[in-house]
Amino acid sequence: MEGNSLIYQSRALAAVAGPSVGGLLVEALTAPFALAADALSFLGSAFFLGRIRPAEPAPAQDGRRGALSAGARFIWRSPILRPSLACVSVINFFNFMFMALFVLYATRSLHVRPGLLGVVLGAGAIGAVLGALLTGRIAARAGVGRAYLIGCIVYPAPVLLVPLAGGPRPLILAMLFTAEFVAGFGVMILDISIGTIVAAVVPDPLRARVSGAFQAINYGTRPVGSLVGGAAGTVLGLHPALWIAAAGGTLGFLCLLPSPMPRFRLTEPARPSTPEG
Repeated sequence: MEGNSLIYQSRALAAVAGPSVGGLLVEALTAPFALAADALSFLGSAFFLGRIRPAEPAPAQDGRRGALSAGARFIWRSPILRPSLACVSVINFFNFMFMALFVLYATRSLHVRPGLLGVVLGAGAIGAVLGALLTGRIAARAGVGRAYLIGCIVYPAPVLLVPLAGGPRPLILAMLFTAEFVAGFGVMILDISIGTIVAAVVPDPLRARVSGAFQAINYGTRPVGSLVGGAAGTVLGLHPALWIAAAGGTLGFLCLLPSPMPRFRLTEPARPSTPEG
């Protein structure tokens, strides 16, 4: 939990600093040079990744070919990971459906200027910093499984404020700011908790396979959600499609309720040899 919190704190702080530095570079160098500087920054990332020398365990040899399928089998048999994957897949599908519509809706329907919208979007990063700082305390008090459930509610639910936004301009901006801030707080609880849970329940030799299968399915829902969001916005209109996206994401936590996840705590055996352990 402590290690995941530190990693995600750095990610959240980067999300706060990055847009500000980007804006300064655009002002100082013009946009094309700022984009070039951004591209070159990835060489720095590659340099630091290249310095990592992890001691990795040998992959499990189960007599069957296919690393992805081995990870998928583990997830399917796990009463902890299977509902977790179903939950975040639902959330991500509707979240990316929402993201495909949000900027267009905010600028065209709510008439929010791009500069103000940038400030609103930055609220999510500020909320993420706070979430990364407090997730450890939340998990210590409620249990890491319940913390994950909390994150799966607090992350998608605030975006319901977006289709509800209306009235005077300050009220609209306050509702959008609140939605982004609380969602940023919730996504840190979700990410840090699930990272800790995966580290606890997946044996070392299967970790890469399980992570690969988990991410392939979880991330695979994102482009599908974006495409569905664009199509729904075209056919139904921005506001109805936004309601569907915002409401749909809030239902993802229901996948966790019948599972043992809300009762999962790190005081249980940390590294079982089987999914059921």
